Amino acid sequence: MYAKMTAMPRLLMIKTTSLGDVIHNLPVITDIHAHFPDTVVDWVVEESFADIPRLHPGVQQVIPVAIRRWRKHLLQASTWQEIRHLRRQLAGHRYDHIIDTQGLFKSALIGRLASGRYHGQDRASAREPLAACFYQHQYPVARDQHAVTRNRELAALALGYPKPSDPPDYGIRADRPPDTLTLPARYIAGLHATSRDSKLWPESQWVTLGRHLQKQDIALVLPWGNAGEHARAQRIAAALGDAMVLPRLGLAELSAILGHAIAAIGVDTGLVHLAAALDKPTVAIYTDTDPLLTGVLAHNSRKVVNLGGKGQNPAPESVLQALEQVAIA
Repeated sequence: MYAKMTAMPRLLMIKTTSLGDVIHNLPVITDIHAHFPDTVVDWVVEESFADIPRLHPGVQQVIPVAIRRWRKHLLQASTWQEIRHLRRQLAGHRYDHIIDTQGLFKSALIGRLASGRYHGQDRASAREPLAACFYQHQYPVARDQHAVTRNRELAALALGYPKPSDPPDYGIRADRPPDTLTLPARYIAGLHATSRDSKLWPESQWVTLGRHLQKQDIALVLPWGNAGEHARAQRIAAALGDAMVLPRLGLAELSAILGHAIAAIGVDTGLVHLAAALDKPTVAIYTDTDPLLTGVLAHNSRKVVNLGGKGQNPAPESVLQALEQVAIA
């Protein structure tokens, strides 16, 4: 039986990590406001990704958690002070509904700190079946669907509106890039960094791609997040001459840079999903994962192409062809 929403309801959304998963949850907020415009939405998210829900005007309050950091410093008094602060934040409101789209033990446990009708996937659907034990209301959500579709379906089941069949609307827009940066007149974001080496695209192929773009007076702009990624970006830029290695930036600043790019080309990384969410022409390169369930998904499907798959290495020429395809969509 569906749980009906009340007038001026307050809802707590729990999707903590990772970057791609958080981005995949943005259309849920748009869906909820389409059916219940007066809903006040709070969102619990890992502190390093807190800038993403802040981009959505339908999110009232972002409540950061630091589970990754807390695990490393459980014996420190400051850790338990932060946990107590989180408990006070969650106890400060009586929520009409709490929805955990993460489906993990850690996310389910966070939701139990708040007061309200608690919704999540059933044991057969959740990523960690134990998480279902915490939910008052459990729903079957087929696992052979894209992550965006699963998130949207769970929220619809929890709140009693029809399962969405329209393309996802991420509901975010980019701000202006920082005034302190002088960006190339025409640039493509080269999202070369990812969480596993097996998902990288060879540096030589980034250089080949960049040289083709140079002939069109388009520069590669290369973000990075750690020392290894910085070194890779510098090597690619040195080989090209006109590529720009960005300073280390936060997600809000990176979203602005992505939002004003001609397009984005990237490996299997959260930033490539952010580019698509910002409605930019996007080519995603997969070398060690299957894009079927977690590939780039946009409001306008013609603006994105997922290339490759597990054990594949798309050629620069294929990437350029895909770029031409999405750029004219």
